[in-house]
Amino acid sequence: MTDPELTAERGHGSGIWASIRTERAALAADLAELTEAQWATPSLCAGLTVREVLAHLTAGASLNTVRWLAGVIRCRFDFDKQVAVRLAEQLGADPAETLARFRHIVPSTTKPPLPAIAMLGETLVHGEDIRRPLGIRHAYPIDVVTRVAEYYQGSDMVVVAKKRVAGLRLAADDGTFTTGSGPVVSGPTLALVMAMTGRATYCDELEGDGVELLRGRCRHDDEHGSHG
Repeated sequence: MTDPELTAERGHGSGIWASIRTERAALAADLAELTEAQWATPSLCAGLTVREVLAHLTAGASLNTVRWLAGVIRCRFDFDKQVAVRLAEQLGADPAETLARFRHIVPSTTKPPLPAIAMLGETLVHGEDIRRPLGIRHAYPIDVVTRVAEYYQGSDMVVVAKKRVAGLRLAADDGTFTTGSGPVVSGPTLALVMAMTGRATYCDELEGDGVELLRGRCRHDDEHGSHG
C-alpha cells in the first residue's frame, strides 16, 4: 500500500523529504571531525550522549510501520524501552561506525507511523541537541524552521509541545511564526521550537512576560522525563 504523503513529498524537490535529507547531510558533515571526547559529550536530550542521539536518529529512519509495531509489541508497549533497544541496534562498535550508519540513512524515506513533518522536526531538534553542547552553529532555512514550529505548536504526538505552550503567545522575531494568546514569548524561531520541545536552555534567547513560565514547564518536564 502506498503512503500518499510519502508519494506527494517524493514528487516535490522542495518538500519535506528534501529538507530532511539536506539537514541530515549537514549534520553528518558537522560531525565528521569529532574527537572521542566530543562524541561522549552529554547532549541536550536527557541522559543521552551526542553519539547516542545520532544513533537514535538513525534508528528512527530505519523503522517502517511493521518493524516499529513489532518492536513495540516485543517491548510490551514500553515505548521508552523500544527507543533504547533501537538506539542500541544502531550505535555500532565505535563513533566512526555510528556516523557511518547515520550517513547511510541520509536519503532514507523510511519512517515509523508518523507524518513526514514529525521526522523533519526530529531531525532539527535532535540536531540541535547534538550541536549546541558541542558549540556548533548551523543556519537552518527560516521556512524550514517555521514549518517545524507550526507543527509542534499543534501537536503532542511525538513530544509534548502543544500542552507546554498552552496559554502563551509565541512570536518569532526572525520569521512569520506566531501562535496562541496570553503572556508573550518572543525570539528566534529556532529557540521557540527548542523551548516548545522542552529544552530550557533556549529560553535564554527568548524575551517576554511568558518566558519564565515556559522555562519552568521545560524544567518540570525534563525532571519527569517527558520530552523526546
